[in-house]
Amino acid sequence: MENQNHRSIHDALVGCVLGTAVGDAIGLPYEGLTPRRARRMFGPPDRHRFFVGYGMVSDDTDHTCMVAQALTKFPTDVRRFEKNLAGRLRWWLASLPAGTGLATARAILKLWIGLGPRHSGVFSAGNGPSMRSAVLGVAIDDPTHLREYVKASTRLTHTDPKAEWGALAVALAARMASQQPRVTPAEYQATLQHELRDAPAEEFLQLISQAIAGLDTFDSTPAFAAALGMNRGVSGYVYQTVPVAIHAWLRHQQDYRASLMDIIACGGDADTTAAIVGGIVGAGVGKAGIPVEWLSHLGDWPRTVAWMERLADALAASVGGETVRPPGLFFPAVLLRNLVFLVLVLGHGFRRLLPPY
Repeated sequence: MENQNHRSIHDALVGCVLGTAVGDAIGLPYEGLTPRRARRMFGPPDRHRFFVGYGMVSDDTDHTCMVAQALTKFPTDVRRFEKNLAGRLRWWLASLPAGTGLATARAILKLWIGLGPRHSGVFSAGNGPSMRSAVLGVAIDDPTHLREYVKASTRLTHTDPKAEWGALAVALAARMASQQPRVTPAEYQATLQHELRDAPAEEFLQLISQAIAGLDTFDSTPAFAAALGMNRGVSGYVYQTVPVAIHAWLRHQQDYRASLMDIIACGGDADTTAAIVGGIVGAGVGKAGIPVEWLSHLGDWPRTVAWMERLADALAASVGGETVRPPGLFFPAVLLRNLVFLVLVLGHGFRRLLPPY
């Protein structure tokens, strides 16, 4: 990790993990809403609005933390990382998380009935792998090593190559953000094209090219998304999620608050898009670049801010060559938390039956 001269690996990992969590929590109340209705119901995404001024995280953060835990245990053995992550996913589903993606749930059920990690994935191009890949990009500097880990993380749940390409695009963005204060769009595009040079990813690369061209054409990420036909929100399809997220990151590389407000204003799968952008920008700005009030009002438990910092500490030590154990979570506590979270999510669902429409 000697070439990470922009920001230390520790600071970048803390920023990436916390940036993912805060983006997830800020975006969660807006999830599934059109841009117009989101504005009318909640106003601008400038603070936590999930429950009495506090935020909670969803599966985006859960998956990022599980990837970080598995990588801490096995930073150089991708097969053991894959097996460890598969085990964590099994128990995660058993804790009854709200809002699990269909492809992810089906894949984990296949793990539960005895299929191995290399046979559990389902053919889907959802954004699940992309939402958990930023931390891999920050922790793993070697390009070949990174591709192997992204592939293993992706194919546990999603076998459509599109999902893997999107996850790799996010991981590369986070890696580059952690290594230099400002990434030129051309440099990112060239890096992604090089890493996908042997893949039939022409359509995906064209969408990334449109995102980069859109930096000059459109004055906001919502305007860019609308021009691509996403005027009612960004879906969970990776070919929508990732290009829009890359546009928001490249527009606001050193401004965490602006990047989240821009991506959430696009509507749709707002918790995931904000988690992805938050993880990338967070890797570049570190914890110090995340608004203090957004961190202090992240009211989750047992995955608290302090717990996630300990996790990032452990991962930084592990990739630095130390043998460390990642912090764990008490399963009954996670189950209790998820039941409370489900009640709050249902409350939001009932609230959406009422005006304003």
